[in-house]
Amino acid sequence: MKYARAIAFAALAGITIIGSGCAVGRGQSTAGAYVDDTAITAAVKAKYVEDKTVAATSISVETLNGVVQLSGFAKSASEKAQAETLARGVKNVRSVRNDITVRP
Repeated sequence: MKYARAIAFAALAGITIIGSGCAVGRGQSTAGAYVDDTAITAAVKAKYVEDKTVAATSISVETLNGVVQLSGFAKSASEKAQAETLARGVKNVRSVRNDITVRP
């Protein structure tokens, strides 16, 4: 089970890095800020993989200047709230925008 989580984390981290490219994002003045945002995104996704109440594959995470934006779908209001709580618990997160939609 630990290996499955490690593999899932590595896959999510790889997708995050590949999907976000190498350029510094808008509003970011340094490559260091970009690296920090990428690390925050990977850490949030890793927490989702570890937590059994949050569907990691149904929630998208994007970070810009320490502001995490969550989008996608949750099965319940409690899953949506847990996703936000986990994101807020990651180091260097300045704030969280929770745009997750609860599916009936």
